[in-house]
Amino acid sequence: MASEAIDDYLKAIYELAGVDQRASTVAISKKLEVAPASVTGMLRKLAEQDPPWIDYEKHHGACLAARGRERALEVIRHHRLIELFLHDTLDYEWDEVHDEAEKLEHAISERFEERIAAKLGDPEVDPHGHPIPRKDGTIPTRDERALLDLESGANAVVSSVSDRNPELLRYLSKLGIRPGVRLTLVERSPFDGPLMLRVGESEEVKALGFKVSGQIQLLAAPEPVS
Repeated sequence: MASEAIDDYLKAIYELAGVDQRASTVAISKKLEVAPASVTGMLRKLAEQDPPWIDYEKHHGACLAARGRERALEVIRHHRLIELFLHDTLDYEWDEVHDEAEKLEHAISERFEERIAAKLGDPEVDPHGHPIPRKDGTIPTRDERALLDLESGANAVVSSVSDRNPELLRYLSKLGIRPGVRLTLVERSPFDGPLMLRVGESEEVKALGFKVSGQIQLLAAPEPVS
């Protein structure tokens, strides 16, 4: 049985490195806000379990073993289903659901998870557009590209946005930027300046800073503007 601490490490490694890549001790330390020495000790413990949660090599970081991958995806499934349930059923705003889901993701039973999924119609994305792992451990896939890679004069639909900063989500909401909304890049200012965008069907041009733009992913294959 995984503890909350183990879950947090497994999820952090997955979010930093995905299924097959390695996450460095420094990156894990920053993400979890835990001292590097403590991270190293925990990674060793996780690697020494039978069967192991992770594969860990000094100076080469950690990657998920089969057991750890299964658990990480299960916790992420819980988290994203809870976010969607709070948003769609209990009328939470999309900037409120992440912190609540962080508290609840470890606690719900598999039966409760199944009830949530059935109630929501077995959804594939959370309120921020992130894929919800399926019950069998597979993940819905999409071809995405960063907003920062969009060419001037092209448009594309928002696929997902970062859910880590509630203030960012509130700001994007005011601009009307959410998954499913089409953005048109009118002009790109030089030297990491703002991107000038039209949002949806509006003709108004809005400036979006370089740092904020980096938190937005688009569905690939943007369409040229006529």
